[in-house]
Amino acid sequence: MERKKSFPGIAIAFLLIIAACVPMAYAADPIVVGVPTSLGFLEGKESIKAVEMAVEEINAAGGVSVGTTKRSLKVEAIDLRDAAPGVPVPEALLGLEKIILEKKPAALVVGPFRSEALIAGMDIIAKYKVPLLGTIAMSPGSEKKIKEDPEKYKYVFRTCLNAVHLVKYLAGTMAAINKEFGFDKVYVMHQDVAWARATAGFVQKMYFDKAGWTILGQESYPTGTSDFSSSLMKARAMGAQVIMPIFDMPQSGTLVKQWNAMKVPAILAGFISPLAGSDAWKTFDGKIAGAMNTIFEMGSAIASDKLPASTAFYTNYEKRYGKKIQAGHGPAPAYESVYILKEAIERAGSTDPDAIVAELEKTDRIGVMGRIRYDKGHQAVYGFDPEETCLSTVFQWTADGNRTIVFPASIAEGKIQLPAGLKSLK
Repeated sequence: MERKKSFPGIAIAFLLIIAACVPMAYAADPIVVGVPTSLGFLEGKESIKAVEMAVEEINAAGGVSVGTTKRSLKVEAIDLRDAAPGVPVPEALLGLEKIILEKKPAALVVGPFRSEALIAGMDIIAKYKVPLLGTIAMSPGSEKKIKEDPEKYKYVFRTCLNAVHLVKYLAGTMAAINKEFGFDKVYVMHQDVAWARATAGFVQKMYFDKAGWTILGQESYPTGTSDFSSSLMKARAMGAQVIMPIFDMPQSGTLVKQWNAMKVPAILAGFISPLAGSDAWKTFDGKIAGAMNTIFEMGSAIASDKLPASTAFYTNYEKRYGKKIQAGHGPAPAYESVYILKEAIERAGSTDPDAIVAELEKTDRIGVMGRIRYDKGHQAVYGFDPEETCLSTVFQWTADGNRTIVFPASIAEGKIQLPAGLKSLK
């Protein structure tokens, strides 16, 4: 009887010993990662999926080590709707503050879609001291605020491309076109939003004016515009050799179809959001052959075997969701931001926001876009060498519906092809 009575006590003791030896992966409360952005738009939809995929991978591997404790990650999202036409910035700011107050995130990723909302929201982020790793809004105005008051605004980082780095890629593409074909007459068309205006202005100042190009015309379009034929007719009549579009709205794909239907004899090279992904060929009935488009971050909408991490991410995303990434901006840096945050928390051994920020500033990671490091304005540095910087890319749609990377040279797969009616000057 004595032996039978003692068995429960032995069993309980044994179970306690086992419990003590099991890793405490989910013993503590999960670390909340907030995702406030425009969830109804392509970049927002795919960015949150990339975040969720990274969180799933990290949790499956045991979570985040915070000192001696293992903690899981948990995603909480809110739709800021700031990319939608007519939605005022104050409405988006209400959503940003709501997720901070109600979900208590240790950090935010992705963040506002529009730069206007990000820049205005920086005071809310500073007030509550919540680190943000932004992956969509692009205006360098946020970096300017950080440099002017680094202690107050130190919580804001940007992992995606910004307008300044986009200028490097657009200028590099134009320089390649000039070198190859001798073209120097351009017509500029851009969306009437902060990042696009800034990009157009910088390309003119930093490249076109210095390189002696002639800007035949420059037109801006309100978000939601769906007819670009008048500008295309002007570009053709004025003898434009290159048309540089800068748009992220869904309707901008119409510009490419109209360019094709009107047979405008000019290279179309810039950024049009809905043109980025592989599905664009079907979406636009194959009427986009010859158009060149910039992918803001390698791994978003396209990958290169010369950068294996981009291929792994691109492939794994398709396996996880049954569909290829279509957004050329947002998903790859969103995915990387979760890992950057994880590593910063682990180095800090804490979820204290100031401790996280101090470690985020030390980030030096080889990832999907190449080598990821932040500058003094907390902007990830982009360039043309993936061993030293993050990488963007430019591709051209071919007549058979494929995409060929043509820039930069470090990952180029082919040369730029001219549209019918346009002859090289060299």
